Amino acid sequence: MNVHEKYILRCLEIAQKGLGSVSPNPMVGSVIVHNDKIIGEGYHQKYGGPHAEVNAINSVSDKSVLKESTIYVSLEPCNHFGKTPPCSHLIVKHQISKVVIANVDPFAAVNGTGIKYLQDHGIDVTFGILEQEAAFINRRFFTFHTKKRPYIILKWAQTQDGFMDIDRTDNPTSSYWITTPASKRLSHQWRSEEDGILVGFNTVKNDNPSLTTREVTGKNPTRIVIDRKLDLPTNKAIFDESSKTIVINEQVEKAENNIHYKKVNSTHSIHEILTALHEENIQSVIIEGGKATLNQFIEAGIWDEARVLTAAKNFGKGLKAPVLNQSPNSIEAVDTDQLAIYYSTKK
Repeated sequence: MNVHEKYILRCLEIAQKGLGSVSPNPMVGSVIVHNDKIIGEGYHQKYGGPHAEVNAINSVSDKSVLKESTIYVSLEPCNHFGKTPPCSHLIVKHQISKVVIANVDPFAAVNGTGIKYLQDHGIDVTFGILEQEAAFINRRFFTFHTKKRPYIILKWAQTQDGFMDIDRTDNPTSSYWITTPASKRLSHQWRSEEDGILVGFNTVKNDNPSLTTREVTGKNPTRIVIDRKLDLPTNKAIFDESSKTIVINEQVEKAENNIHYKKVNSTHSIHEILTALHEENIQSVIIEGGKATLNQFIEAGIWDEARVLTAAKNFGKGLKAPVLNQSPNSIEAVDTDQLAIYYSTKK
């Protein structure tokens, strides 16, 4: 590992503290090094708040040494006026002589202009350091801007014998939790880290889920339900206005307080659904069921990550869980459950 990689790794480490708080912005970390010693660091903590470079510069007690220092940053400094002034201008103002960057920013308002501004002002710029590792951390942001759709995370729980639900023949609205309380808390933590959570019509009709983060401290995701003809009763939990709900449908386009109705030509089209969510600035979505909805994404080949929790129990019969035709990238224990993580092999 060379010196640049060492400090970019630190940028990536602190950048991840912003997960769940900075979207639709990317997670960014920055460190400032003088004589091979970190003299300041910062990360983007909250959407609308100061960027990582600002926090890093502000953390340096003796600003006079900045002109002799190198600033490392996990993503190209911005060069446009958004909710905050351009970070590239701040770096020039403090006469920092060298900038080392992991990724060029894919966002159209930046995308190389920050680097050009710095170079035009005589600053030595190096970029492309650990760019794959950095892009992985910001995979939601990169997917949103390069593929023009949200980053898709499939998630379901299943038994050892491959069932995701009990046999509901006699009681279609019964509910049965498969995994342990530890897995439930983890699932709610995941919800707090993503922009949206999507379920199909039958999941809301039969299970009446709240789709909130009530088991942990964190923001609720935007709730998204597919309801083609607007047949769901408005007394369902997702309509309680505790958080924003988007209803993907084929009937109307309107907003009523915290309930937004988004019209598409066909709710059977994954591309139309994702285009609608992109328009709503939803950068990442957990697809949490049911089976038909999960399979819709799997069969279309439009998913980026899957998180499958397997409980140490058997149903014998019931609703079979979806199947991914690839091996998991990782497997770990969550209490007595097993968590398998998959990353799509389709580019």
